[in-house]
Amino acid sequence: MTSVANRRSVMVLYSDSISPIGHAVRIVLAEKDINVDIHYVTGDNLPEEIVELNPYNTTLTLIDRDLVLYDAQIIMEYLDERFPHPPLMPVDPVTRASNRQIRYRVIRDLYSSIDELSSDSKTVVANARENIRDHLTAVSSAFSQKPFFMSDEYSLVDCCMAPLLWRLDHFGIKLPVSAKPLQQYAIKLFEREAFKLSLSVRERELRAA
Repeated sequence: MTSVANRRSVMVLYSDSISPIGHAVRIVLAEKDINVDIHYVTGDNLPEEIVELNPYNTTLTLIDRDLVLYDAQIIMEYLDERFPHPPLMPVDPVTRASNRQIRYRVIRDLYSSIDELSSDSKTVVANARENIRDHLTAVSSAFSQKPFFMSDEYSLVDCCMAPLLWRLDHFGIKLPVSAKPLQQYAIKLFEREAFKLSLSVRERELRAA
């Protein structure tokens, strides 16, 4: 298993060019200015290297010499610990646990609905849009109190939120006027240089004028 990975002297990331969770990982890489080879995978044609190293044959795969990771949250925390500057996780255990819990909810409550937006059922798609809109509207007021997601500092939670917010228009999700603090937060995320660098060509096209 390690023979293929050991041939690499530079970190390698395999990522879908449009997947929000892959985008979140690429934001972390850009925030930390990590030297990495990014290979975009389209369709179901997985490279032989992924088939050999990733037992689940999922696209998102990070290879760092003899280490192979294929869960987005594990990848993001590994990158934050391996490249500690700038830090994207709180220092104290309680706040770190809270950060993990928020990311868990973002993935469970919002990213799961993103998957449903590709359903052939109009009802499923409509319900998914409503779920995302309602969840985001519910937390919007928090952004009038803190500059980032329930924090004064940019963190891995924001790295997870940015891809979702970038895709709202593409998904046909319109937020109410009451969600203005969230919309201002989104603009702040999109203006970060690392976010701009993280975008694939396809992702840039999602909001092309």
